[in-house]
Amino acid sequence: MKYLIIPVTPFQQNCTLIWCEKTNKAAVVDPGGNPERIKAEIEKQGVTLDKILLTHGHIDHVGAAGLMAEEFDVKVYGPHIGDKFLFEQLPHQSQTFGFPPCGSFEPDTYLEDGDRIELGELTLNTLHCPGHTPGHVVFHHADSSMAMVGDVLFRGSIGRTDFPGSNHGQLLQSITGKLWPLGEQVAFIPGHGPNSTFGEERRSNPFVADQLFA
Repeated sequence: MKYLIIPVTPFQQNCTLIWCEKTNKAAVVDPGGNPERIKAEIEKQGVTLDKILLTHGHIDHVGAAGLMAEEFDVKVYGPHIGDKFLFEQLPHQSQTFGFPPCGSFEPDTYLEDGDRIELGELTLNTLHCPGHTPGHVVFHHADSSMAMVGDVLFRGSIGRTDFPGSNHGQLLQSITGKLWPLGEQVAFIPGHGPNSTFGEERRSNPFVADQLFA
């Protein structure tokens, strides 16, 4: 799996373009804004957009998804239906956070834990990881030991849990019960900030470290 991180929105959200090298079929994960920037990278890499994947329903992760899905005639997958209320609130979210106006829309397919996403010859596994939002999902590509975790986990930190529908205990359970079993070698792309690995976070992340003396 090839990937390119495209920072978008004033929140510097890590929109990620991923693609299958054999077929050149691509997906955009969390196109939160700046659609022209994302489209320019799609053209530059010479790939064909096949689908849009969303980790959760916050405006900085989904703000350009509806427009891009319509323009490229592709479907939107994810997150879990637990975030349905956030898509209904997109006009309010855009106003609250100072984003360009964004109408409400609904993904074509809500995902469940264990669902598989095919992208050319790639297969991504879906993990439902609530806590930051009720319907947050993570996409894991086992063959390349890579995960796109949205706002569940960051390098040295974890997702906020002071939003409507957030739950701190659930978030910790999602990290330790869903992400850690994938393996310490797994590298992850967070929704904001630099990449890391699950092993590094288990050793040094003050919120979830459990191997400080290993």
